[in-house]
Amino acid sequence: MATHLPKWLEWARAIQALAQTGLTFSKNEFDAERYQRLLEIAAEMVESQTDLSKERVLSHFSMQTGYATPKVDVRGALVQEGKILLVQERSDGRWSMPGGWADVGDVPSKAVAREVREESGFKVKVEKVIALLDANRFLFAPLEFYHAYKIIFLCSLVGGTARPSNETLAVGFFDPAALPPLSSMRTDRQMLKEVFAHIQDPARPTAFD
Repeated sequence: MATHLPKWLEWARAIQALAQTGLTFSKNEFDAERYQRLLEIAAEMVESQTDLSKERVLSHFSMQTGYATPKVDVRGALVQEGKILLVQERSDGRWSMPGGWADVGDVPSKAVAREVREESGFKVKVEKVIALLDANRFLFAPLEFYHAYKIIFLCSLVGGTARPSNETLAVGFFDPAALPPLSSMRTDRQMLKEVFAHIQDPARPTAFD
């Protein structure tokens, strides 16, 4: 299921992570200059392979500080009468399972329940973990600079009504054979295939890696 990243992207991410951590713990200005130069080299590698400028890449890099660790993306899978809940993202007009970055201080189940409620209007109970995926290998998303884990939770409906939000344009349930255009960096067909496999086999073990 995993997708192999191009070597240039693996190298750029590794250099960026080393530089970010180095800047956090550097003891003097000379070390800081060296680590800053490593950030610039990583940005130049991305610039050489994409249509992004070095300056824009560095701007993305500057959003992350401290010791470099993976970010965590949570997604809620809610299936009703054989159809899965999807929300239309304002950012690209495409559809995904509701979710997003987990907030500091949230336990994972509360994070995904909040995301589902905020993005779709539905209140859910979190039942189980369907998958814990290395998003950067499962999805080939070269413009996503940070290493991320994606946790997909199976949810059951508790209440609420369909309601878009400041992040979503529309809310709907879709048959797996008639899916709308997917926001593939958030949700792709392989993920949805795994969701429906768990619906068909409740004893199916969690997918990982």
